[in-house]
Amino acid sequence: MKDHMLEIVEVAERAALACYDWIGRGDKMAADQAAVDAMRTALNELMIQGKIVIGEGERDEAPMLYIGEEVGNGSGPKVDIALDPLEGTDLTAQGKSDALTVIAFAEQGNFLNAPDVYMDKIAVGPDVPEAMIDLDATIEQNLKNIAQAKACLITDLTVCVLDRERHQDKITAVHAAGAKVKLIQDGDVNGVIQAAMPGSGVDMYVGSGGAPEGVLAAAALQCIGGHIQARLLFRNDDEKARAEKWGVTDLDRKYATSDLAKGKILFAATGVTSGSLLDGIAKVPGEAWTHSVVMESETSSVRYISTKHML
Repeated sequence: MKDHMLEIVEVAERAALACYDWIGRGDKMAADQAAVDAMRTALNELMIQGKIVIGEGERDEAPMLYIGEEVGNGSGPKVDIALDPLEGTDLTAQGKSDALTVIAFAEQGNFLNAPDVYMDKIAVGPDVPEAMIDLDATIEQNLKNIAQAKACLITDLTVCVLDRERHQDKITAVHAAGAKVKLIQDGDVNGVIQAAMPGSGVDMYVGSGGAPEGVLAAAALQCIGGHIQARLLFRNDDEKARAEKWGVTDLDRKYATSDLAKGKILFAATGVTSGSLLDGIAKVPGEAWTHSVVMESETSSVRYISTKHML
């Protein structure tokens, strides 16, 4: 898996560069398609037998990078791939911060085949024991446990929450407990990573977002440490049927980090617009700079890479 460390970064970089001309242009679909096309082309140049297990959707809904699609040149190791060619399509279209391209590799069978439904999530860093967070506990109780683990006061804690109307109860509960809230506009993979990264100023992530993003976030946590607990959320019977199609039999199951992603994992992200995790693309005549992070689970290594691309 380590042999593909620079290759996975290049895949994320090429997707990010393809988005550049769409930053602030108001067309999120075009930005997303540019990222998808570039990422797919880059993947097909790699010496892997790759299979998309977390992608843009099912085949009928996503003409490229759909779940089950085979990528790579057909030689080399068998690799399962989870990806979000552009996390933050709205952020890119509106020229806002924190848009990323995200991809992860794992050995075959080590990513949960998550249906494209919502997922309730709570995540913390490696300095909080896994048993001290619980989706079924109150916000206040989780914050008390985290404060105990960190030997600090609840008032010292900051909780990252996706800025959505459905999260207003959680935001109110965090404030009532005495902790601070950091609202993000989009991109809960980034939000979960912030909860685990030392020095980020975030101690916990809570809220619901996409299930595929939950798997990608778990892949990152397996590399940098930290814990996520998640449960699939269903709005109707069609979504339940979709989950059953992908082999989900216990619709109320609480998933731990290793249930979502396990084994040898590579994770990479490249900044499209500058944000909390990474700087965005910088261009001058004739060249462009990208800023990426690549993580690897075997050694828990985290590398930040700045790359100059000649145009």
